[in-house]
Amino acid sequence: MTVTAIILTFNEELHLARCLESAAKLTSDMVVVDCFSTDRTLEIARQYGATVIQRAWDNNHSNQVNWALSQLPVSTQWVMRIDADEILSDQLVSDIHALLPTLDPKVNGVTCIRQMCFQGKLIRYGAVGANQVLRLFRYGFGQSEARWMDEHIKVEGPVVHLKSVMIDDNLQPLSWWIDKHNHYSNREAVDLLNLKYQFAAQNSVAALSTKGNSNTAIGTKRWIKENIYARLPGGLRSSVYFLWRYIFMLGFLDGARGTQFHFLQALWYRSLVDAKVAEVERYMKKHRVSPQEAIESVLGIAL
Repeated sequence: MTVTAIILTFNEELHLARCLESAAKLTSDMVVVDCFSTDRTLEIARQYGATVIQRAWDNNHSNQVNWALSQLPVSTQWVMRIDADEILSDQLVSDIHALLPTLDPKVNGVTCIRQMCFQGKLIRYGAVGANQVLRLFRYGFGQSEARWMDEHIKVEGPVVHLKSVMIDDNLQPLSWWIDKHNHYSNREAVDLLNLKYQFAAQNSVAALSTKGNSNTAIGTKRWIKENIYARLPGGLRSSVYFLWRYIFMLGFLDGARGTQFHFLQALWYRSLVDAKVAEVERYMKKHRVSPQEAIESVLGIAL
């Protein structure tokens, strides 16, 4: 069984060598999908023997991933989707090598655990210490769900689960993290508005859990987000989510930097999303326009 790793990049010279070093332990077939970087990203990619293809950014990661999949040769067997700031652990690489030759032909996906680092601190609690993610899938049986944020790979057919980890460890400073999440909040707002107003097609992984194809934590969490969290009042839901993560899921045990992470990622970020959703809806009401028109005017995103 052969694996092709795809890595999306834009100005990732800080992380890419580390990422490719870990990916090279899994496969020599590495494809860097670049959005016309202006730093040393392409030089580093070629230094590690990766194939480079370029495409201008198309609004969200989902579109970029699905385009990248369409560029792979039909002989591709398995695909591993990796972010440039992620690292495959040696145990994960070893487990994948051992697993793939033994898989039932009906199995089309493999999940692993993604752990997150924030400001150099590994986050262990708050329901984010061991997130299950589906990043390895049989070519032709998986694609990115249609979302603007927090997209997952949607796979047709059964999946199996590994307990070994990949680590998300972004080395940029806090000001960069805040700026990134400010931009992310625009896209997350679009997803919440789309759930309410249904102005764009959806193919959520939450649907998989109802079809029995992959009864995983991924589908369950997405179902909760779309059917419970999204229906709570804006402003309230971010506070409830933060308290659930920080108190009931023991986020306070992550220490000072963990507290910063849970506050910023669970409360500040999601409060910002809610504020932008409210701003779009006020614009819709005041100007009597569609959600798409309001989103473009308020958030600068053309749908």
